Amino acid sequence: MADSPREIVRLITCGSVDDGKSTLIGRLLHEAGAVPADQTAALPLIDGEPDLSFLVDGLAAEREQGITIDVAYRFFDIGERRFILADTPGHEQYTRNMVTAASTADVAVVLIDARKGVLTQTRRHSRLLALLGVRRVVLAVNKMDLVEGSQDRFDAIVDDYRAFAAAIGLTDVAAIPVSARRGDNVMTAGAMPWYTGPTLMSHLQTVGLSEAAPGPLRMAVQGVTRHADFRGFTGRIEAGTVRPGDAVRILPSGVSAAVARIVALDGDLEQARGGQSVTLSLTPDVDVSRGDLIAAADAPPEVADQFDAHVVWMSDRPLLPGRAYWLKLGAATVPARISDIRHKVNVDTGEELAATTLTLNDIGRCTLALDAPVAFEPYAFNRDLGGFILIDRMTNETAGAGMIRFALRRSANVRPQALSVSRADRAALKRQSPLVLWFTGLSGAGKSTIANRVEQRLNAEGLHTVLLDGDNVRHGLNRDLGFTDADRVENIRRVAEVARLMTDAGLIVLVSFISPFRDERRMARERMEPGEFVEIFVDAPLEVAEARDVKGLYAKARAGQLENFTGIDSAYESPEAPELRIDAAACSPDEAAEQVMALIHARQAR
Repeated sequence: MADSPREIVRLITCGSVDDGKSTLIGRLLHEAGAVPADQTAALPLIDGEPDLSFLVDGLAAEREQGITIDVAYRFFDIGERRFILADTPGHEQYTRNMVTAASTADVAVVLIDARKGVLTQTRRHSRLLALLGVRRVVLAVNKMDLVEGSQDRFDAIVDDYRAFAAAIGLTDVAAIPVSARRGDNVMTAGAMPWYTGPTLMSHLQTVGLSEAAPGPLRMAVQGVTRHADFRGFTGRIEAGTVRPGDAVRILPSGVSAAVARIVALDGDLEQARGGQSVTLSLTPDVDVSRGDLIAAADAPPEVADQFDAHVVWMSDRPLLPGRAYWLKLGAATVPARISDIRHKVNVDTGEELAATTLTLNDIGRCTLALDAPVAFEPYAFNRDLGGFILIDRMTNETAGAGMIRFALRRSANVRPQALSVSRADRAALKRQSPLVLWFTGLSGAGKSTIANRVEQRLNAEGLHTVLLDGDNVRHGLNRDLGFTDADRVENIRRVAEVARLMTDAGLIVLVSFISPFRDERRMARERMEPGEFVEIFVDAPLEVAEARDVKGLYAKARAGQLENFTGIDSAYESPEAPELRIDAAACSPDEAAEQVMALIHARQAR
């Protein structure tokens, strides 16, 4: 007869550097019988005993430094439970690795060196556990053999930690004195007769887990299956149950339907519940796509496109408010921006600090704005529908992870106003096609000069134009912005929105801005209608642009009197595929203007 499935428990170990996490995990694996005898025999010895940390510290760099860098996952069984255990880094610079493991953990083992007590990194990791919703903590006071099994020392550490933990919302804390190296109180009682509580393995075998409430149906659509006349939607049921005939709602569209069939690998089912992967066939045949959510019709989650959230930054490239990232929530992926950083959290002290950006391992409370609404639930209630990642659109790396606190209602009651005169009507009245000519290049390359001469020619031909010049706009609309990377991103975001409004008016818009970052130039392109954005790279070598500098800005920047100057101490990212590249060192402004005019005439003739 087949064995009944074991209860899965996700376990995370964390603490400060050299608290003995890897040794404790090695001890757990050894005592649980998860390590072959020949592998144990091959371990190096310390004081005649196998160094069990080598069972976990798999990276060569970890072994050389004696620390954990990567998140090491291991599997073992205790009784009727199967544990997925993550050994997380202790160093502050690897906090992002710890966050990855904690986001799915049921129980956390926080290690403290009995000699050192509660340290800064202990507090940092505990705050992260609270933030990520891990509520059950085992406080393992390790290396008790090095303090001669002192009860006074153990009690002092436990009192200190519990007082701190209660203040951050961690109230379920079980404290156990252990010696991972000797095995005391790991599987069997150790040389501490004053301790009469359970061993670590006994506690893990019986610790209560929060039973997920049955809740209403939640299934993120991961794919659409078509075969002959059959059309179904595949996904994993995250919560609730579903039966044929149940009324459901498709989000974010809000369309209603009923479940016709529940299809699994071995045939149709009469019922499916949380944790099962199935295919649902609906009636009537409604429009459903990957990323949509199928939910119980009588209890659907909210839908929103603006959120208040905590964000943990995980990239070496800083977060820049206004920059577009991909936000992945469940199976849905949509463009999103951090529109505002309310504050940065000092994880060591809990202090809220003013911030304009987030760097690696920073945690901030932010406002997110999405380009499309998504179905969600607060992270504290539903990790699957409240946790998201942010993906860098240039590198596809995971740039950050976040937890939704609540939706912002700023746009809930603001809906687009239907207008009787369309952008096509306005363009037809002017007898021209809207267009954005985006001139980019270094300061001194000649962008404004060329754009000005192009506008003169367009005006002479009777075409309706407007020229948005970087220096002029910074005297008005953007006078509150400086020249940091974050301010440059916001500078271009605002100008792109203005340019979009100008094209709605039917105008040909000339934009002359350094606009140094590819991300923001791509964002500007995406804000326009297809075919209406023309990127013009005024390409001048740095030495040529510097020689033309009548304002003396390059000289000031090289003298350290002007910070964040593009080309000197701030990067310029050249366009990879502009519609037009002008060799500013090889042609005059009039010749460059003629190249632009030829491109405009070709576009207007379409």
